[in-house]
Amino acid sequence: MSNQKRTALTAVAAVAGAMVLMAAPAAHAEVVDVNYRCQTPIGPKGAVSPIDIKSVRSGSGYTLTMSFQKGVSSSPVELGKGAMKPSAVIEMGGAESGRIQVSGAANAAAVPANTPIKISDLSGTYTPKKSGKVTFTAGVLTIKALGTTTTCTPKNSPGPSLELDVAGAAPAAQDAPAGGGELPKTGPLDSAAALGTLGGTVLLTGAAGVLWLTRRGQRATG
Repeated sequence: MSNQKRTALTAVAAVAGAMVLMAAPAAHAEVVDVNYRCQTPIGPKGAVSPIDIKSVRSGSGYTLTMSFQKGVSSSPVELGKGAMKPSAVIEMGGAESGRIQVSGAANAAAVPANTPIKISDLSGTYTPKKSGKVTFTAGVLTIKALGTTTTCTPKNSPGPSLELDVAGAAPAAQDAPAGGGELPKTGPLDSAAALGTLGGTVLLTGAAGVLWLTRRGQRATG
């Protein structure tokens, strides 16, 4: 094989390797068991539910969806269709800190008494402000039903269900410093000044021409 062919194959392999690296996923997700302890109107209850958090790119941000694979509480009475409204927070870590509010639809079907309440998918929007790896962990869950509020708090310090490698918004352009140079002006007065300068140049050129002609005449007659 000629050196030229070897060089070409090496270049192709390098490009292919770079494309593989560029195509590497910028997100890592896993299902995490969350041990919820719920304060209900009839006393404390608890259950472990696997939590999954997924992300979908949406414009300059992401739509986050938090899914519960098991119910985390129950009601002593039947909850009719649409009687229960869930919401939660997702805790951020890593390059950013804070909380993202997520909410979901009310129950689509009646929930029998003393049975685990299935939480619908909860969604919210996240817009990166900084660049780097950001983690997302299940936080406090709130269930509102029949005029009551149940608060469920993770008690087992769960790990992140999602990690994103994000790029924050570019910093806004800063104004020119007060002591900086002035920008070129393009107003009518400046045009007049430019014409005046041009006229002066013409006059100087004319004077130089006259001087040159005078000297040439002196040499010719000398």
